[in-house]
Amino acid sequence: MPTLPPDIMALLVTFAPVFSRPVWPHVQVLLLGAILAPGQRMVTSALRVLGLDHLASFQTYHRVLNRAVWSSLPLSRLLLGALVTTFAPDGPLVIGIDETIERRRGAKIKAKGIYRDPVRSSRSHVVKASGLRWISLMLLVPIPWAERVWALPFLTVLAPRVPSGCRYHAQRGRRHKAITDWARQAIRLLHRWYPARRLVIVADSEYAALAFLAATRQAATIVTRLRLDARLFAPAPPRRPGQRGRPRLVGQRFPSLATRAADAATTWTSITMPRWYGERERAIDIASDTAVWYHPGLPPVPIRWVLIRDPQGTFPTQALLCTDLAAAPEQIVSWFVLRWQLEVTFHEVRAHLGVETQRQWSDRAIARTTPALLGLFSLITLLAHHLQPGAESPVRRAAWYAKTTPTFLDAIALVRRHLWAHLTFRTSAGEGDMVKVPRSLVEHWSELLCYAA
Repeated sequence: MPTLPPDIMALLVTFAPVFSRPVWPHVQVLLLGAILAPGQRMVTSALRVLGLDHLASFQTYHRVLNRAVWSSLPLSRLLLGALVTTFAPDGPLVIGIDETIERRRGAKIKAKGIYRDPVRSSRSHVVKASGLRWISLMLLVPIPWAERVWALPFLTVLAPRVPSGCRYHAQRGRRHKAITDWARQAIRLLHRWYPARRLVIVADSEYAALAFLAATRQAATIVTRLRLDARLFAPAPPRRPGQRGRPRLVGQRFPSLATRAADAATTWTSITMPRWYGERERAIDIASDTAVWYHPGLPPVPIRWVLIRDPQGTFPTQALLCTDLAAAPEQIVSWFVLRWQLEVTFHEVRAHLGVETQRQWSDRAIARTTPALLGLFSLITLLAHHLQPGAESPVRRAAWYAKTTPTFLDAIALVRRHLWAHLTFRTSAGEGDMVKVPRSLVEHWSELLCYAA
């Protein structure tokens, strides 16, 4: 049976207690095969790339996903711990949260639903897709050798929508949860894991909900979009001695943010944001203040709002909110811009780790496979970091592509080279006859194999 190199095993041994002793060796084989296999990420693909397609007991590896007793939650905590220790030993933990659609079809996939495809849709044309909806939490940290911030997934949850979600959970005796319910539960879990660290949660407009903000503002700082027509108020005035009646929730209502943006008296501050949605630098104008966001029937939430205006007029004026009233407006904008890295990670796992190519149909295997592949992105980043400590990472260049910094493709190629070298040269050859191959040809084959998608 293939084995992992000792330096990689030193990192993976942390995850061993989650699995039973008979299951752990099979987990290592599946992990090794998932990293080395190009194309589809199926159990058979992992076995075939390792030369184990002759095994009559191949179903044992399928049972790791659909029958074996182990939980993904302890793995998420251990993975996050390794990422925090390596990339974010101090300071606030910036976490991005977003949902993605895994396009899947099949009568036996019970949690699937019909969703708007965010990649193929536009403002004028909506494309529907059948698939599974996942909510993923990613650690947003700067990678030293990549010279930029990456989004590293560590916790992914299956979240079916209504009505398919209600039917899916009702058949299993569970209460249906909305996206904000899953996010609230995950944020409180993170706060329980790291009570001494400040949590900053970056999300899109899906999470700009008063009930969600009120339930999580004590555990984390939430940064998300804000509607320009949101009802904003001054804080409630103090009660007078002997005043009767219910306490006021809010004070005088402020003009809407759309009105403030069009008001000539609004004071704007010009700043330059680095790495603005794929650009190197971008000059923007911002205006900020504090208010209480309130809607009848929902709890009031104190926020700091930030208006963003483009001096060049290429995008409309937009607004952000932050539940930390003391946060600087520039810091709020820089936190929110990091959210784009979540979309980059979703693209990378589809292009290089085979997300949407797996073919499991049992509930347990489906709930485990996609989170495992997303977590594999973070694990490969962690392995690449330890394989090149303090050294310049190799970058694949070409005459038509002046690439200067490594991407995830270079990271997985580095890990693959290390694994193939271990699998090929760990012992002496069993047969005496050897075939000589030119070194240039071997290096060319190695590059094609390691960079295969």
